[in-house]
Order: sequence, then C-alpha cells, then structure tokens
Amino acid sequence: MNATTHFRTTYLIETASDPQDAAETLAGEQSAGTFVRVPAETDGLRARHGAIVLNVEVLDESERPALPGAIVARPGEPYRRARVEIAYPVENVGDSLPQLLTTIGGNLFELAPLSGVRVVDVEIPAPVLDNCPGPQFGIEGTRRLAGVDGRPLIGTIVKPSVGLTPAQTAELVETLADAGLDFVKDDELIADPPYSPFVDRTEAVLAALRRHRDRSGRSVMYAANLTGDSDDMRRHHDAVVDHGGNCVMVSVLSVGLAGLMALRRHSDLPIHAHRNGWGALTRHPLLGFDFDVMQKFWRLAGADHIHVNGIDNKFTESNESVAASARSCIEPLGGHPPTVPVFSSGQWAGTATETLAAAGGPDLIHVAGGGIMAHPDGPAAGVESMLDAWEAALADRSVAEHANDRPALRRAFERFGS
Repeated sequence: MNATTHFRTTYLIETASDPQDAAETLAGEQSAGTFVRVPAETDGLRARHGAIVLNVEVLDESERPALPGAIVARPGEPYRRARVEIAYPVENVGDSLPQLLTTIGGNLFELAPLSGVRVVDVEIPAPVLDNCPGPQFGIEGTRRLAGVDGRPLIGTIVKPSVGLTPAQTAELVETLADAGLDFVKDDELIADPPYSPFVDRTEAVLAALRRHRDRSGRSVMYAANLTGDSDDMRRHHDAVVDHGGNCVMVSVLSVGLAGLMALRRHSDLPIHAHRNGWGALTRHPLLGFDFDVMQKFWRLAGADHIHVNGIDNKFTESNESVAASARSCIEPLGGHPPTVPVFSSGQWAGTATETLAAAGGPDLIHVAGGGIMAHPDGPAAGVESMLDAWEAALADRSVAEHANDRPALRRAFERFGS
C-alpha cells in the first residue's frame, strides 16, 4: 500500500463499542462493505476496494454520548474516544472531487456504533489534485487586480444585507469606495432577488466604481454575489465581465463542489468563497469536519478567497481555531496556489495586530462591516482607522499607542474598544 494506490483519512470517533470494531465498521460502510456480507463481496473485491484501518489510538473516555441515537453503552461502560486512520483505495474515487468527499464524509455520520465522528484530516489523492482547477488568481492575482501590495486588502460588506435597490446599493458602494476601501462585497443574503436583480445591481455598482476610478485613479474590488444554479452563475459572471467587474462571490455550501468547479472553469475573475452555513458542519467538536479538510475541497474546486471567521468574532469560534483556519489556506496543496484568507465578523481596527499574527503575514483580506460603517465619524474615518491600525501592526507597534496621534483610530477605540 502506497500513495499511488491509497490515501489516508483521519477521524475522531466516539463509540460505546470497541473502537477497533467501530473503525472497521466505518471503513466498511465507506468502501466495499455493508451491514452483512453479500454474495458479490468476494475476498478479491474486498482486497482491491475495501478500506483499511491503519491505526486506532484511544484518547479518552466519557460517561455520556456526544450525539443522540447511537448504540448505548452498557451499564458501567464508558464511551471511548479515539483517533482513527483509514486508508481508502484511490481507485474507488478516481479523479472526482465530489466523489472524494462522498467517500470520506458520506453515511458514516449516521452509523449507530458511533456516538461521535469528525473528519480531521485527508490526503488528497494525486488524480484528484491533477484534475481539479484550483484557484485561478489566489494571493498574487488578487493583489494585482486590487493594486494593493505590502498590506492586507481592507474591505467591508454592503449593509443592510437585504432591501436596498440597485441604485441605493450603487450609491452606498460609491461612498465606501470614496472612503478609501480596497474591497466591497455583497452580503450573502442577496444574490438575484426581484427587488434587486443581479444584472441591474451589478451594472449600477460597477458604473459607480468606474466614476470613482476616474476621480481617484484607484480600482476597488467588488465581489458580486452570483450564487444560483450553474447556468445563472455563468450568465451573471459574464455580466460582471461585460461591465468591467473584477470579482465574483459564491456561497460554496449552497452551490456545492460541482457548482463551484463549473463556475471556476468558466470564470475569468477571482472567486470569493463565502462559507455561510459552515457552523452546521463544524460547531460540535465530535461531528462534521475540521476546516482544514473542507478548505482543501474549496481550494481545489477553485476558490481564490475563503472566509475563515475573525479575531474576537461574534460567533462561537475561538481565536486559535480562526488562526489555524487562516494558516491552512496558504499551506501547499499539490502545486495549486494559496488561497486568500478572509477575516470577517465583528472586525474593527483594534483586531489588526492579532489578525496579522493569526495569518502569519499580511496576505489576507480584512473585512470590517460595523467597524467601518458604524465608525462615529463615518465610513471614511472607519477606513482611515483600519489603515492606521495596519500601519502600526505591520511596524510592530502598539495599535492602541498609535491611536494617540491618529484621530480616526482613537475614535474607533472609543467606539469599539470595549
């Protein structure tokens, strides 16, 4: 067995059964086995297509199951947690990215012997790496289009999330662009609604950004949310290109891997991947996927930017987890370029230093919604406060001390510092 014939996947499991037996059940369910031996399941077929349990490391025990519905432990017996490594035949997957996800993360989550199961690592087999398009622009291409070097791209989100007409959206985006932003994105909750059709909204916004460019000489990156079916996404992508746009956005869990790959193979623009809904796949520590696993799939499918949450965010994720997610986006992946980590959620100027440390460098997009738009002196001051904060962070200076002679930054600390 070697990397040309098998690929490893690592799981965290919990079970009332013997962990080795539970791992064998998982391996069988996700390859050649089922709950009972069937006639065509020959020894030769199992040898060629069956998954192999490589290692079971028991970690700890619990008195209660992590998830409901599993086989109940006998009185006095614990639920054991273990780290399990399973090798799957590459031949079972071929070069299909969606089939790879089905293989490592299919029906196993419902298996009765498992009171907890989480995919924590996967080796991507070579045929999949070679067949997937991967990011088209990544960090270098995004910087080139945005015209920003040496520091993060500073961005915000169109708010309110829903309800603005195309004209109102364009007016707001023009104001934000004039404030000095590098990047503006649609909220994930608006794509092509009847009150703001995608083509009308995009045409209005990009006309406003052309006016801004004519005045300032600066191009602002606008991520237009074209989440929809594949035909609509291609059509809407082409509308963005026709009107001089430089980025599109998609909700990756809504369109799926096949939808993202189809868009990537058609696209001439960076793809901004929003992970809304991700909490359902990861919030429970013994269910779903680690981010490092899913970012590999989204990167291979073509995402140029991926949301990783933010430092001191409004959600449940720890700063340590956010940092690990950001670092995973730039790790090597079969020759494909790194993806830009996008820090968003509860962001403001005061999170710059911790964000720099989390990402390990300035190759990121720092998106502040309220931290810019709710600045007490207006969005232009909000942008100024972000730029001031990053000036200090990149110079290894205290952002709080830097605020002493930076009025916009000082006012940000007064408004958001608590």
